[in-house]
Amino acid sequence: MTSTQAEIEVSYDVSNDFFRLWLDEAMHYTSGSYLTGDETLEQAQIQKSEILADYAEVTPESFVLDIGCGWGSNLEFLATRRGVKRARGITLSTEQCNWIHERGVPGVEAVVCDYALHEPEEPYDALVSIEMIDHLCSPAQATKGMAVELYRKYFEKTASWVKPGACFGFQAILRNRVPRSRKDLEDLAFTADVIFPGGLNPRLEELVQAVNPYWEVLELRTQRESYGKTTAEWLRRMTLHEAEIREKFGDQVFDDYDRYLSTCVRAFERHWSSDVQMKLRKIG
Repeated sequence: MTSTQAEIEVSYDVSNDFFRLWLDEAMHYTSGSYLTGDETLEQAQIQKSEILADYAEVTPESFVLDIGCGWGSNLEFLATRRGVKRARGITLSTEQCNWIHERGVPGVEAVVCDYALHEPEEPYDALVSIEMIDHLCSPAQATKGMAVELYRKYFEKTASWVKPGACFGFQAILRNRVPRSRKDLEDLAFTADVIFPGGLNPRLEELVQAVNPYWEVLELRTQRESYGKTTAEWLRRMTLHEAEIREKFGDQVFDDYDRYLSTCVRAFERHWSSDVQMKLRKIG
């Protein structure tokens, strides 16, 4: 991965207790899927996992890998709601991996591992990855024109892990328009440099180009408005705990995450960013 383990831990190892204050009950740290717009955050997150499990054609007998599994919220969904007997997650965050182990969900395992070094002992039946690919290409690499090459290596590697015809439920944050005001550009740079160092959201056309020749795109849906609703709800919940966060984790943590989440809300509202879900099927 382009993002190092140290950079990943900056993003995700602030404190599990900190994130528990404002994420949903299952600790999804990715966009939910608001299909009517009236759902709770918890419902939207379940719907997100439903869509991706359907895209991956998951069955109870599937051996499933979640690439960049976070705190294991999607793994737990697969085990408890889809009845999957074997679900594995890989992450570069030690805190997230420890959290998954502490949960002790039957059939679920997690490993601290760079995806590029992962070698499964047997082929997977299905893959899921939710907003992990933004850690693969740095802004400097994108400026050098390396983005599609790096994403293609990822899709080549993941295709080598699965059986012929296997499906992949894939989700990614997208970068779209570039804002024109200095303040907006500074806030986006802050989010990239301070909250998620080393990463960059891909463009949709880069992903569509990079999946070839390893995966066929069977379905594709964007959900910009869903991510706007998700980040707005995260911000609302975090603000409710402002005093506690400032006391336990410090003023800087609250101020940084307030700036980051406020920037995200504007980014999705103003079309600077979006989100995509894809159903991919291995070619060959």
